[in-house]
Amino acid sequence: MYNKKVKLRALFLFLSILSAILIIFLVLKSLEENVVYFLSPTDIKNLNEATAEKIRVGGMVKDQSIKINSDKINFIITDFKNEINVVYSGIIPNLFQENKGVVAEGVLKDKSFFEAEKILAKHDENYMPPEVKASLGEN
Repeated sequence: MYNKKVKLRALFLFLSILSAILIIFLVLKSLEENVVYFLSPTDIKNLNEATAEKIRVGGMVKDQSIKINSDKINFIITDFKNEINVVYSGIIPNLFQENKGVVAEGVLKDKSFFEAEKILAKHDENYMPPEVKASLGEN
């Protein structure tokens, strides 16, 4: 019915589409492991259950909440509606201070306690991440 040339083209087209689908699937699967979600303290309070995934929590460092121990730093991130306690061990950026915006990356232990692995504050003191600004604007 179909000659050899048409069958060869159909096979080539089928294999090309199959290869494209496989490549897209593999790329998306590898990116899935590196996705870090951003949440505000209010978003965390509204979660159904605590997650073991790595997330970012953003907001403002609450006034008079920074407590520095020998190897850990405890502070509170607020979005002026809800708060979350954060513990971090490591070197803090120079711009990290009270009443300034902060984004902490780490693992949520429960809805009121967050263990940070990174403090992201590599910007000048007037800059606020867009996610934090939007989150604070909603509240």
